[in-house]
Amino acid sequence: MKNTSFTQFHIDLGARMVPFAGYNMPLEYTGIKDEHIAVRTKLGVFDVSHMGEFWVKGPKAFSLVQKLTTNDVAALTDGKVQYTCFPNGKGGIVDDLLVYRINAETYLLVVNAANIEKDWEWCAKHAREMGMEVGKELYNASDEICQLAVQGPLALKAMQKICERPIENMEYYTFQKVTIAGIKDAILSTTGYTGAGGCEIYIANEDGPKLWKAVFEAGAEFGIKPCGLAARDTLRLEMGFCLYGNDIDDEHSPIEAGLGWITKFVPGNDFIDRPLLEKQKNEGVSRRLKGFEMIDRGIPRHSYEIVDKNGNIIGMVTSGTHSPSLDKAIGMGYVANGFWNEGTEIFIRIRNKDLKAKIVKTPFYKG
Repeated sequence: MKNTSFTQFHIDLGARMVPFAGYNMPLEYTGIKDEHIAVRTKLGVFDVSHMGEFWVKGPKAFSLVQKLTTNDVAALTDGKVQYTCFPNGKGGIVDDLLVYRINAETYLLVVNAANIEKDWEWCAKHAREMGMEVGKELYNASDEICQLAVQGPLALKAMQKICERPIENMEYYTFQKVTIAGIKDAILSTTGYTGAGGCEIYIANEDGPKLWKAVFEAGAEFGIKPCGLAARDTLRLEMGFCLYGNDIDDEHSPIEAGLGWITKFVPGNDFIDRPLLEKQKNEGVSRRLKGFEMIDRGIPRHSYEIVDKNGNIIGMVTSGTHSPSLDKAIGMGYVANGFWNEGTEIFIRIRNKDLKAKIVKTPFYKG
């Protein structure tokens, strides 16, 4: 099991540690609700060093990324970030990811921790087919980079104290190369997986301890808290953000997952599976990922059956929790056509009881 540059800090702070995607990671510190509310109202820090980072460089970099991903890479400019996914050639999803455009011939792909090896093999296969040099033009830097996600409405205000360039007014889904806490050539981006605002900071592993200390010193006056994977999950679910392996996978398409907005059928964007996905968009699909909230008392969990009022199975829960911000149980799941409209009554089968719920629009948390 791997450690990150910040593992000893987690242990010293008394975090409950768990194995996750091959890493020793903090699940929680002071409790899910406490950490969750800190991020929504102030700021919290997540160790996300387990994420994967691939560099794509050279004259064929654009063509490779455009082929591999559903979004339109041509719409990116230097300093912009794009949310997208890898279609798997069979209508499903290899992974969802972020694409950073450094310049016209340099891109950074940030992939999910549990899928690093799978994603690397997928990217390398297609890079070789295009005549690219794997290991140079496509390079796996996942073991060299650590990352902190500083999330919350006060995050950028706090980080401005240790950053020499203006960052407080950065637009959503942009990034800068900065010197932060004296660490040069850091990448600071404003994407996030919590819906609470903030930034992510990418640096070399050896600079991790220095960054951790500086971040917590800068955030002390604002009530900064270390946060674990559990609060990260409740925060992302309140926003209706997909989690790979739960809400999206190799068996569900981006159209079924409600990710049509990152699937761009524009001229020149000839990505893998385009004809199949374009057909789904035009002709419709039989199931869609939908948000719901519980009416009856109960917590929906992954793989619970979704049924209609007569007990007929109409879908499956992919994610569910009790929302700390809303103080109600919420979830997402794939639901059969005919049950998609907002307000539609459905039932979640929990311990052999069919508990009432209703379809709602996401995000669940509106801020």
